[in-house]
Amino acid sequence: ITEKLADLSDTAKQLDMLQGLSAALKGQRSVPMPAGWDDVETKLAKSDNADVRTLGQTISLTFGSKNALASLRKTLGDGSASLASRRAALDSLMSVKDTELPPALQSLLGDRDLQSAALRALGGFNDPKTADAILGVYSSLNDAQKRDALSTLSSRANYARPLLAAITTGKVPKQDMTAEVVRQLRNVKDDDVQQQVVKIYGTSRDVSADKKTEIEKYRNLYRAGGSQPGNASPGRLVYDRICGQCHTLFDTGGKVGPDITGAARSDINYLLENILDPNAVIPNEYRANEIETKDGRSLTGIIKRQDDKSIVLQTANELVTIPRGEIESQHQSQLSMMPEGLLATLKDQEVRDLIYYLTRVGQVPLPTDQVKK
Repeated sequence: ITEKLADLSDTAKQLDMLQGLSAALKGQRSVPMPAGWDDVETKLAKSDNADVRTLGQTISLTFGSKNALASLRKTLGDGSASLASRRAALDSLMSVKDTELPPALQSLLGDRDLQSAALRALGGFNDPKTADAILGVYSSLNDAQKRDALSTLSSRANYARPLLAAITTGKVPKQDMTAEVVRQLRNVKDDDVQQQVVKIYGTSRDVSADKKTEIEKYRNLYRAGGSQPGNASPGRLVYDRICGQCHTLFDTGGKVGPDITGAARSDINYLLENILDPNAVIPNEYRANEIETKDGRSLTGIIKRQDDKSIVLQTANELVTIPRGEIESQHQSQLSMMPEGLLATLKDQEVRDLIYYLTRVGQVPLPTDQVKK
């Protein structure tokens, strides 16, 4: 391939070969540089085609190119560079898990354009300054960014301890902790973390003692709202906060769980049974897979792709490629990716609003004060 790329001048053919090579290297952090690649790297860097330059640089990075590493670090930190270039640089540096990336990511927590990407990327590193850096900006984050922050902070023992302390002091509101985040905390293999989780949230139960009683409780709560028990617009906000990152409804939302647009949502019993007892019937494709990496990161998600080199895991907030050589343990849970306890953190009227929104046949507007200008 090196010889062919060295001789090729046709941009389309170069791009085709580079895309094939990039796919072959997917999931590998480091590969020995082939003989003659230095000259190919120099040639590709001079291409008039941006895609050729980007792919050439990314592949060179996987081959251990110091020039590519220095260039991508510079691009990421350059506020005057295009956002697309900086995102591509971050993706490339994450693909090789650049050891000097954590300080750069922590500084990007103040960069509005890359803040969300930095919050997610920090989960890939066990850096002692990360938890304080994230908690320092937490109150300024929007709802989606807070989910990214909590996902990262709940993935490692060294991050979970400061997070739990922040919940205890009120720096992180307890109501921000969705059932998904609490379940992730329970998966962290650390005695101190587990003691704190039990202290704050109590003992975990895989199956509620009496689902029928719980369903009846929420059915009565909903009916107590009167002839119009809820308000659909505020309910849409509740849905976005606790459901929208995983489910698609009215053509928007996540792809972790099934699209619920065509589900029997007008049936209150159907809704409550599926929300409160997600483990009753679980298709294999929606069973949670739990992965522990050798550097102490806990991940829960659905396996989208896998081969002998890597596993691609869809978590609640991102698609993560994990080289098999970095996996300490892996097993498929007997539980659904959808956690129990989704309604437990909600106020009574929030429950009514959520259920009322879910029973609507079409999309409703956001509350007036939430519409983006």
